[in-house]
Amino acid sequence: MAIELYNDGKHICLLFNDLVDDEKSAAVQANQFLVISNGEGTLIDPAGNMTYNALLMAMGRYFPYKKLKYILASHQDPDIVASLNKWLFGTDATLYVSSLWDRFVPHFTTQDRSVGRIVGVPDEGMVLQLNASRMLIVPAHFLHSEGNFHFYDEKAKVLFSGDMGASLVHHDQVNTPITSVEAFKAHIPRMEGFHRRYMVSNKACRLWANMARGLEMDYLVPQHGCYFKGKVAIHAFLDWIEKLECGIDLFTQDNYRISA
Repeated sequence: MAIELYNDGKHICLLFNDLVDDEKSAAVQANQFLVISNGEGTLIDPAGNMTYNALLMAMGRYFPYKKLKYILASHQDPDIVASLNKWLFGTDATLYVSSLWDRFVPHFTTQDRSVGRIVGVPDEGMVLQLNASRMLIVPAHFLHSEGNFHFYDEKAKVLFSGDMGASLVHHDQVNTPITSVEAFKAHIPRMEGFHRRYMVSNKACRLWANMARGLEMDYLVPQHGCYFKGKVAIHAFLDWIEKLECGIDLFTQDNYRISA
């Protein structure tokens, strides 16, 4: 069953956390998201082929997949959008992805299926209309991809934050959100190694955190692992990430040596 982040009867945000069998598979756990706004569907970071069938069946309980209007990809990685060919074949949806990747992701497709179906998002982001609501596509460049975006649902006050906030946990742990400073501190070991290596620099983290503070968030929901619920937990994460040394901050000449 999906985790219901928001539901007012007309606007619904759903998180699917258990579609990758992380007990039998070597693949990393990944979350997928469905936003339904007055009968209009948006799928966020739908993942790869190993997730496609399970996601199709799971979302079918809430929304007819053939009526999807938008597919949003935070970046170009296979755990984000490798199943693109199947979604373009089975729906009339349009993919929105960074303009840096709109000529790369068609390599996931066949038979010119992507022609006219992919919109390249400019670096400054954009706004999508979801019937009476809006989805803000906000910059998150170099976190970790060169062209990277997060998605803010204005109605539900949810930031779908891609790899920012990601943690490496079993899918069952995703059922329990991080809601307090104490829980956040206990959660840091599950996030720290990932963020230190995958985020490019502290500068990028600081710029992103400063932008994120301008959003009114009830949820910050990453594409891997546990999500953050409530301002206390969300601001604990922002305070942590804006101070984190990561990526090239940690590299020296020793990381660029030829091993004989």
